[in-house]
Amino acid sequence: MATDREVLVRRASAAVFVVFVLSGFNFASWASRLPAIRDGLGYSPDKMGILLLVGSVGSLLALPLAGIAAERLGTRRAVLLFAVVNAVGLTIASVGVAVDQVVVVGLGLAVFGVGTGIWDAAMNLEGASVEQRLGRTVMPRYHAGFSFGTVAAAGIAALAAGLHVPVVVHIPIAVGLSLVAVAFAVRHFLAETSGPHAAHVAPSARDGEIDATAAPAVADAPRGARGALAAWLEPRTLLIGLVVLAAALTEGAANDWVSLAVVDGFDVDHAVGALTFGLFVTAMTTMRWFGTSLLDRFGRVAVLRLCAGLALVGLLTFGLSSVLPVALVGVLAWGAGAALGFPVGMSAASDDPLRAAARVSVVSTIGYSAFLAGPPLLGLLAQHVGYRHALLAITIPVLLGLLVVNAAAPPRDATAGAVPGDADRRAVGEDPASAVADDRAGRAV
Repeated sequence: MATDREVLVRRASAAVFVVFVLSGFNFASWASRLPAIRDGLGYSPDKMGILLLVGSVGSLLALPLAGIAAERLGTRRAVLLFAVVNAVGLTIASVGVAVDQVVVVGLGLAVFGVGTGIWDAAMNLEGASVEQRLGRTVMPRYHAGFSFGTVAAAGIAALAAGLHVPVVVHIPIAVGLSLVAVAFAVRHFLAETSGPHAAHVAPSARDGEIDATAAPAVADAPRGARGALAAWLEPRTLLIGLVVLAAALTEGAANDWVSLAVVDGFDVDHAVGALTFGLFVTAMTTMRWFGTSLLDRFGRVAVLRLCAGLALVGLLTFGLSSVLPVALVGVLAWGAGAALGFPVGMSAASDDPLRAAARVSVVSTIGYSAFLAGPPLLGLLAQHVGYRHALLAITIPVLLGLLVVNAAAPPRDATAGAVPGDADRRAVGEDPASAVADDRAGRAV
């Protein structure tokens, strides 16, 4: 029979999954209505690209502050507060579309970007904390939840567009309902990581209870601006950021260009382009959902190497093959390869809960810079060599990420809660037998 603590942790895990779903839902509620937004503003594609860049800049500027926000507010309040900011931003942007005021739209997207960035970092922190208490890998499934949310929002947006529901009606209602759901979900976050200046403590070997003796170590961890700056000077954190950057570029390139690359490269209609993007998202979501067992069995390093290999094979197959069915197989491998870098990077940045907030902030900032710089650079390259061949440039950061993938292994001095597999322990030179008690303690929850 499950103990009260086990029930609380399982509820927290479900709550984190829901919050990830809702984050994806809000993002796709806006993104799915971009054709109507473009028509409402009368914008050309290049102007739309610049406008959408405003939201990315907002996220990138906010992320360095995400660690401080999570420390001061706790993950529960940070997620709720910046979900409100997210929803307000999208509402302002939709009103700007209705009144044909691009300045209002840009302001709304900037606010939306700030809300999205800190919401994202805070929910990843909570997810990492829950993962440590569960004693098994679940972070990729939370990120799969984000994908589920985008699919649900896209379906609702398609219905709204078919019924000619204005953007200014559809989006405020959608994000308003989402915000109510966020408010209910965060009530089930872990108390240890939800309060202001929460003490991140480790599971003890005694019946899965929280070890109070770990709490005093919090005082040794730099906090606030000093802790945020210190995280930017840590080699391991920066290398994890490079792994996440490679994964974000691999995923973001497909989100932005794969449908266009198929349509232009193989001279097929738009439906085939949409289907290709659907194949990529399906492969990525499937790998995130079922890859957790691979991570628990083989460890982070081995699985990330597998993913990098799949991404390389997929990108090369798609970019070099002149046969569409073969290229589509490449898309499936590409999607599976892009799936785990980001969520595993978040887990790796959180191995030491005492410094998790600052490190997740750094890794998120590095990773999200890919979404800012990647699309325009690939667009410029595509003008000269075509979309498919331009996407081959992504193999370079994938190779760089592969070279530093050992940084994602749990460090030997990781303090609280991490439950690495034997393969990860060997990668950092630790004897697996020496950590049996720790693993049993983590798996008790």
